[in-house]
Amino acid sequence: MNAPRQGEHGHIPVMAERMFALLEPALTREHDDGAGAVLVDGTLGAGGHTEYFLERLAGLHVVAIDRDTSAIEIASERLARFADRIEFHHNRYDEIADVVAATGRSAVDGVLLDLGVSSMQLDQAERGFAYSVDAPLDMRMNADDDLTAADVLNTYDHGALARVLSEYGEERFAGKIASAVLRERAKEPFTTSGRLVELLYATIPAATRRTGGHPAKRTFQALRIEVNHELDSLRGVIPASLKVLAVGGRLAVMSYQSLEDRIVKRDFATAVANTTPAGLPVDLPGTAPRFTLITRGAEQAKAAERELNPRSAPVRIRAIERIAADGRG
Repeated sequence: MNAPRQGEHGHIPVMAERMFALLEPALTREHDDGAGAVLVDGTLGAGGHTEYFLERLAGLHVVAIDRDTSAIEIASERLARFADRIEFHHNRYDEIADVVAATGRSAVDGVLLDLGVSSMQLDQAERGFAYSVDAPLDMRMNADDDLTAADVLNTYDHGALARVLSEYGEERFAGKIASAVLRERAKEPFTTSGRLVELLYATIPAATRRTGGHPAKRTFQALRIEVNHELDSLRGVIPASLKVLAVGGRLAVMSYQSLEDRIVKRDFATAVANTTPAGLPVDLPGTAPRFTLITRGAEQAKAAERELNPRSAPVRIRAIERIAADGRG
């Protein structure tokens, strides 16, 4: 199989070959009505994964979802040659059931979710997602939303800010950072990422900075998740995605941090559980699992993939398949 390429429209899609291998069996099944398979790319981004699938499956139709209008514009240009096999929807991914219904379908063959911030968003300095460049503290994935990272820093009280940093960034020094932010914003409101990065360097102990990666990583992650309500959306998207899968359909999810992966793992475990009460000799009707795991545990990128695409280093992949319709056991 050809390796994913890096073209003029963006970076190499993370672990595209593995995602294709996990979803291909669901996307190449014969349909009784002769229709082609349908894949929902719930996190379109710059369109790298969708391009990879459309190039390899001639009969595939993609329903592409993204909350970021900039992503849809960029991907529309990148995927123009597939215009008759793709449709774009400006929605959050947890609205997948509404999107599928709007297309006139009751079920789809595959769903792909590539969680977190996209490479495209990281590379657009003016969006404020990256701590490596000084930029406005925005971090909105949907520019129509009201809350920005600057708003969080400048308006949240100490307790609320410390909770965001601790819960969403798993930041050990959340209280200390929150105190420093409140002290500094009293002098002048935060507007750019550079000033925040300087504060974090000054606040986080030197010993931790030497061993814990970039000192801004956890705080920027926490602010991004809070601004975009990412975990709330994630808690909704897995059950919704499972609901729209046809029998034999598959869902594959890529997570980049532990908070995301824990939610995916929990929801998959619930989906494959047998709900017959313990101690009964046979399964009760309707209690047998309707899904089965395709991956055992979370898969990680191999060394060759990490060398080819460093952004694959933190990724965790889980996949699941529907094996029975709802209510049939």
